[in-house]
Amino acid sequence: MSQSRSAEVHQIVNVASGLWRRHPQQSIETLGRQVLLARVAIAALVESLVRRRFPFTEFIKQCAFMANVSALPTIFVAIPVAVVVSLQIGALVNQVGATTFIGAVAGLGIIRQGAPLVTSLMIAGAVGSAICADLGSRTIREEVDAMRVMGVDPVRRLVAPRIAAAVLVSMLLCGFIVFVGFATAYLFNVYAQHGTPGSFISSFASFAVASDLIVALVKAAIFGLLTAIIACDMGLHTKGGPGGVANAVNSAVVTSALMLFATNIIVTQLYNIFFPSKVA
Repeated sequence: MSQSRSAEVHQIVNVASGLWRRHPQQSIETLGRQVLLARVAIAALVESLVRRRFPFTEFIKQCAFMANVSALPTIFVAIPVAVVVSLQIGALVNQVGATTFIGAVAGLGIIRQGAPLVTSLMIAGAVGSAICADLGSRTIREEVDAMRVMGVDPVRRLVAPRIAAAVLVSMLLCGFIVFVGFATAYLFNVYAQHGTPGSFISSFASFAVASDLIVALVKAAIFGLLTAIIACDMGLHTKGGPGGVANAVNSAVVTSALMLFATNIIVTQLYNIFFPSKVA
């Protein structure tokens, strides 16, 4: 009896240690595969544009599809985020007696961090899952293999237009979130917190610069690029039937969210280092 228990414990330890050894290796292999896919897809995108062979029909269809699945959730997320930011900032500035700067603090908070974070959530959750589910379904139905047999490059035909569409839709979503968030913060401050409309607008105009919006759009473009690459890679390597598609979508969403939050921190730190805020 004791020997059987020790054998089971030994087997469990071996399985756990093997999993621990395999997991970092698989993670590195997946990262390398995604980097290679990004290089090939971007090269195919540039080449197809130069040779005027870019599948614009597929690009437009993907833009419409991504906008359709992400526009409404974006509104439902952007409004509460803007309200929470305005509520917390309003309470803080009232305590320190700096109510005249609430427009600058709320507006810049939404542009610099609120809009990119909401964009990353929407891109990873809505757009990334849709891309992965679409390509995963094509993979398990062997449509991708059939394209390779017919001499059609799946990367140029499927991945490249989705990357371009994801980048464009991400930038549009970020701009839309900035508008919705700022309008929500303004209305909440004026009608709920009894702020002064002129003070809100003037303080925001005094501190906001064009580079803040540009950086937010650059972040959104990077988010769209990374999400599309991760989702396409997961979708093209789906295995195990419909259950495999669900697992691939889950992995794509989680991986994209973690990658986008890390990227947001890195880009923000680089922006603060190379373009520090100047005090008038």
